[in-house]
Amino acid sequence: MSDVADWWSTAIIDMEQGRIAIRDREVETLIGQLTFPQMIWLMLRGDVPSDAQARLLEAALVAAVDHGPQAPSIAAARMAVTCGLPLNAAMATAVNMLGDVHGGAGEQAVELYGWVVDDGLSVAQAVYKWRQERGKYLPGFGHRFHPVDPRAPRLLALVDEAVAAGTVTGEFAETARAIEAQLARKATKPIPMNIDGATAVIYAELGFAAPLARGLFCLSRSVGALAHAAEQQGQGGRNKGPTPPGYRWSYTGE
Repeated sequence: MSDVADWWSTAIIDMEQGRIAIRDREVETLIGQLTFPQMIWLMLRGDVPSDAQARLLEAALVAAVDHGPQAPSIAAARMAVTCGLPLNAAMATAVNMLGDVHGGAGEQAVELYGWVVDDGLSVAQAVYKWRQERGKYLPGFGHRFHPVDPRAPRLLALVDEAVAAGTVTGEFAETARAIEAQLARKATKPIPMNIDGATAVIYAELGFAAPLARGLFCLSRSVGALAHAAEQQGQGGRNKGPTPPGYRWSYTGE
């Protein structure tokens, strides 16, 4: 059976009849003892965070749960329900919308900050490199709806408290603010940090790798997708598209 047993290998969970152990901890010792953010950390990192670390992670998760039906992921979840899909499929539809443009900026911002903190580039060098290699839009800054994203200042204030308490170093927060300041000097109007930039600060400060930042955002936004899909399910409606039936698209053919 070794060829079967070795088909998958994992350090995350051990399970046999009557026993479930997650990261070498019996599951019954975790139930009622760990918060959900602590459990997420344990699953991803293999250890249990401090209460202060878990609170900071939780703040980032709470901040990004929803941004309304105009967000493509949430709209897709609601449309999926009107097409007859169950809630889990509506949630999957939403998560599958979270790509590089919608939902991926947090991962990209962690990478950008890392060029300064980990690789030793100056802020100006990192901004220039990003724009040369990835395009003019810097991930984590600016918002098409909010002149100032109301979530970002609150998250940064919590990071500042965590720095004062010695929970995190503050290097990534300092880098993000320096990028924000550089953008303000170069642009005709301010380009403040948004939710992706602020949550990226938290995930980077807590030591999460850049790809996990997107995964954590997916976990967070799944809550919003579930809530909206359930609400739409209660409201009813069939085959609702992105616009009311009375509106038509722009036809550009002959």
